[in-house]
Formats: sequence, structure tokens, C-alpha cells
Amino acid sequence: MIAAKEKAMDTQALEQLSINTIRTLSMDAVQAANSGHPGTAMAMAPVVYTLWQKFLRFDPNDPIWPNRDRFVLSIGHASMLLYSLLHLTGVKAVNSKYERPGELSVTLEDIKKFRQLDSKCPGHPEYRWTSGVETTTGPLGQGVATSVGMAIASKWMSEYFNRPSFKMFDYDAYALAGDGCMMEGVSSEAASLAGHLKLNNLCWIYDNNKISIEGHTDWAFTEDVATRFMGYGWNVTRVGDANDLEMLERAFKIFKKTTDRPTLMIADSHIAYGSPNKQDTSAAHGEPLGEEEIKLTKRNYSWPENEKFLVPDEVRENFRNGIGKRGKELRDAWFALYEVYKKQYPELADQLYKMQTRQLPEGWDKDLPKFPADAKGVAGRDASSKVLNALAKNVPWLLGGSADLAPSTKTRLTFEGAGDFKADNCAGRNLHFGVREHAMGSILNGLSLSKIRPYGSGFLIFSDYARPAIRLSALMEIPVIHIFTHDSIGVGEDGPTHQPVEHLASLRAIPGLITLRPGDANEVVEAWKVIMKLQHEPVALILSRQALPTLDRSKYAPASGVEKGAYILADAPTGKSDVILMASGSEVSLCVDAYEKLKAEGIKARVVSIPSWELFEHQGQEYRESVLPPNVTARVSVEQASTFGWARYVGMSGNSVGMKTFGASAPLKELQKKFGFMVDNVIAAAKAQLKK
Repeated sequence: MIAAKEKAMDTQALEQLSINTIRTLSMDAVQAANSGHPGTAMAMAPVVYTLWQKFLRFDPNDPIWPNRDRFVLSIGHASMLLYSLLHLTGVKAVNSKYERPGELSVTLEDIKKFRQLDSKCPGHPEYRWTSGVETTTGPLGQGVATSVGMAIASKWMSEYFNRPSFKMFDYDAYALAGDGCMMEGVSSEAASLAGHLKLNNLCWIYDNNKISIEGHTDWAFTEDVATRFMGYGWNVTRVGDANDLEMLERAFKIFKKTTDRPTLMIADSHIAYGSPNKQDTSAAHGEPLGEEEIKLTKRNYSWPENEKFLVPDEVRENFRNGIGKRGKELRDAWFALYEVYKKQYPELADQLYKMQTRQLPEGWDKDLPKFPADAKGVAGRDASSKVLNALAKNVPWLLGGSADLAPSTKTRLTFEGAGDFKADNCAGRNLHFGVREHAMGSILNGLSLSKIRPYGSGFLIFSDYARPAIRLSALMEIPVIHIFTHDSIGVGEDGPTHQPVEHLASLRAIPGLITLRPGDANEVVEAWKVIMKLQHEPVALILSRQALPTLDRSKYAPASGVEKGAYILADAPTGKSDVILMASGSEVSLCVDAYEKLKAEGIKARVVSIPSWELFEHQGQEYRESVLPPNVTARVSVEQASTFGWARYVGMSGNSVGMKTFGASAPLKELQKKFGFMVDNVIAAAKAQLKK
């Protein structure tokens, strides 16, 4: 009996030592950087210790094994909490080829260089930069919303890949959130959808410390979070003291036993340090503590006051014996099962491997439609629908939906067996996000991070609502497909509230995002071919509502030129032009019509279709100059959008026919006339350039 009590006391002491190591590493790193947020990292140390050491299915030696649990630090400013864990648990680095060279993801030197150039410990966690970081966080609310996508991915993959005696996927998604996450609207959107879908594999942990940067949350946030989440259909459990390891363990067990809804665990914490004047203050939350305060706090922990970045050997051993041992056993058992799975279900096993390594299955591009020349043409959205359905048949893990606009964006998968993803049918490939553009973007990121190939759609005007998540998809270099229709004043009678003007320019401004605005149905096909081969770039596919003439490719250049971002669609007979007309999307055919009339007048013109600035800029200088020869300075761009940015292609003396104001409510033809998108206007602009 006495021996058992002593063992329990030893265990408690070791647990407290481990927790305090997380805390002191966080304090020391923030102080060394003279920048950062130590409070939350210190307050939540017992919570993450309990989760990682006793529940999280995660192997530090293989942080990307497919069925691992996901842990998302939505409160990204508490990044040292995660970096301390990654170091203490010995998480190994993984390179871009999915290889593990054996080095630590986060070394003690990285922690000492917290927030410094080239450290693996940047100010906020960054996916790809630091192994063990499941998603880039920083903008509050993004992490929890992204975790919903991860939970959906687990549900879908379990339905698709699992077979009797082969549970290939059943992982859980955990996210640690704070008051800021709860205030941001994106978390409400995501929580509402998660409750609707009854995602019982999703657990959010809410650090209820009542502190934000400005001070006490009572200044701006007094709602009853627990009642709100119960209204969403979540299970809500509370831990009255974030230091109570027994209650924390009980709360996680409740989550694991909950089978019909997601779980919100509210952990009450109090940011407090060695001296009373540091307790519960905004400065303590968002600034280094100072050397004297750190000494006092370490004294409270019975920690050597003058030691910095101290990691006791028994703490490393504790984590090796806990998450290290358990995680390795789980990971090894999964791969052993996978070897048997490969023999019994070779096709599924091959698909699983290809999905996890972002490869495409054989025959992914078979049966793609070809569109004959047609003056009446096809709307971009309609052509895209046919291509998307053909591709989705061939790529089983291509799935997505829209923000309640699938009938308008034409993004519904209609082939037999596609189905709808619902709480009682997680095998469905049509996702329904509701009118939640921001959460949709974040959830798409979570799906992509889980190696599903996701798409989401809406009107281009509403890309504003999704922009933060789109930006993060580019920052993380993940191949999310953002489909936007109703791409111009072509929306017509809906008026300027629904007519995008500045949106193309704003999307083109995001580094790493590929924008594609195809000019006819066959360019749409080629655009999708480009999209499917992308592995590290998200894309914004911009499509028209109105019909676009399908160009005669026996007369004009093949649409395969889309792959290079810009190509010569029509040219002067000699190949040497006097004036260049360039456009994207619906305005390409307008330039072709102008070209034919100029040609009839003996004027040597060239038409350049530029569906993607980014892809064009990826080409070598020789190719770019062959399309846009520097010596031809008479240039006109035509696009039913802001002219911002077109100077890079038309030059300072060129002419851009575009939108310089917002649109108006009227039928399309009247709008085209009002804003100058007529053949005669393009011809006049070209002749004016020639006169220069």
C-alpha cells in the first residue's frame, strides 16, 4: 500500500516536472526573443500534457503517418506551447519527399532562436516549415475552423477505405482555442456546421482565461459560450481548473465516449506568475515577463531560478515512455495492417498511397469532354461542370461543394454513387457548406491538409468572405481548388453588389495562388488539366455565368496553350504584328472579333489569351517575349474587371479597356455598351495605339 502511494506521488511529481518544463521553456524563449506571448503557453501546459501524453494517437518518430490524430493550435500566438511539445516529445523532421532524415523537428537551439530568422520556431506555427505543425495558425479562428475539415476528412476516408477488420482511418481532430477564436465569426460558422454534421471525432478545447490583448474580456465578450455550443448541437464539458489533471483526463474520456456530436471542453485557467502585479493582465498575456518575474515564477515552480532552457533528463524519458511508446505501437500496428490490406485490397491500397502522396491515379484525365466550335457557345460554369464530373469519376478523393450555390456554380457531382455528405452518410462526395464562405475556405484547407483533393465554390464577389482562408492555402502551399463563377458585370441585373470589379486583381495579388480565367469551353478543359496536376499551389478558377463562344480551334491556336498561362491565339499571317490585343475569360472572343475586323482592314494584329498571369510568369523569358515581343508597344488589354495590374503587360503607354467604377443593374448587353466592352471600342483602342 505504501509502495503504491509512493509510486503515485512519484508519478505526480514527474508529471508536474514535465508540465513545468513546458512552461519554463516557453518563458525563456519569449524572454530571449523579447517578443511573444508566454501566458497562454504556461496556463495550457497541463491541458496539452494530458492530451499528448495520455490520449493523442501520434508517433513522434513519424509525424505524418496517415491515421494519426490531429492537434491544431488555433491560438497560434501560444506557439511556444507547441514548440516545447515538439521538442520534448522528440518529433522528427520530415522533408518534402516524405522522408525522415532522423533529425529533430525542433531542437533546443531552435527554441533559443524563437522568432528569429530561419528558426523552426517562428512567431506563429507554420505548416511545411516545422514538422508536427498540422496547419498554419495565427489569424484567430482559422485553426478551429480548419480542424472541422480534418474531422470531415477522417469520416469520409473511413467510409471509403475501411473494410471489415481493416480500420484504416478513424483519427480524431483536437483544436486548442482561446477567447479570440470564439469571438471570430469563422469559428461560429464552422462550429455550426460541425454540430449539424455530428462530427463526434472533433474536440475543441477552449482556454477560458477571460483575457485578450486589450484586457479583461468583459469589455467586449460576455456571452455564454457553453449555451451557444449546446445550441449548435455540441456536447459541452467543463474543467473548472486547467491544472486539475484528473478532471482533464475525465473530460478527454468523455469526448472519446461521445458518439453522436462534437465536444467542446471548456478549461478555466488563470494567467498568474510569481508576483501579484503580473496576475491577469494584458501585458502578461502578450509580452515577455522580464528577468525578475521569470525568477520569481520559477521559484514558485521549485525550479532553478538562474537556469535557462533547462530540460531534465527524466522529462524526456517520461515522454518517451508515454506518447513515444504508445505512438510507435499505434503507428507500427497501422503499417502492419496496411501490408495485409495491400494484399486483400490492392486497388484501394494503391489509391490510399497515391492520395497520401498527392499523386493522381492512372487514367485520371480520360473521358474529358471536347467542345466543337459554336458561335453561341457554352457558359464557363457549364463547361466546368462537365469536366468536374468526368474528373471526379476518375479521382475518387476529389470532392467538394459550395456555399449554398451549387445550382448556380454548377459544381454538384451528378454521376451515380456521388451522393451527399451528411451526418448519416459520410461517404457522400457532395459537401454542403451552407452560406458560410469563410468557414468553407478553412474547411477546404483542413481537407487538403488531410490529403483529400477538395474544391469549394461561390460567386466571385463573395471571394471577399473567403479571402483569409484562401490566403492561408497559398501560404501553406496546399492544392485547394477555389471555384468562382459570375465573374464580371455579366451578372447583369443583380447589380453592383454582385458584380465583381476589384476581385481578380486582389486574388492575383496573393503570392502562390494561381488564378485561371479561361476564355471558352476548351480553355476550361485545359484549365482543369493544369489544376489537377498541381501539388503545392492552390488555384482560383474564375468562370462566367453567360455563354462564351466556343472558338474554332482549326482556325485558331489549340487551347493547350493554357498550360503556359498565356499563348498566341490568333496572329498576323507573317507572324509579325503591329498591335497586340490581350484578354482573359469572356473578353477573349471580343478580341478575336476585333482582330478579324482589323485583319479585314489590313491591320496586322495579334490576339493573346492570358488565362493565368501566374502561369505565364512561370515561363522562361524567351517564351514570354515570343508571346509579347518587347518591340511591339502598341498593346490593348480587355477585361471586365479593374485595370489594376495590366500595365505590366500593356506597358505605360498601352491601353486597358476595363472597369474604372463599380457596375450597374441592367441587362448584360446594355452594360457592355455602357462600359465600353464592344468590338468597335476595342478596334478604336487598337487604332489609337497604332497612331502612337
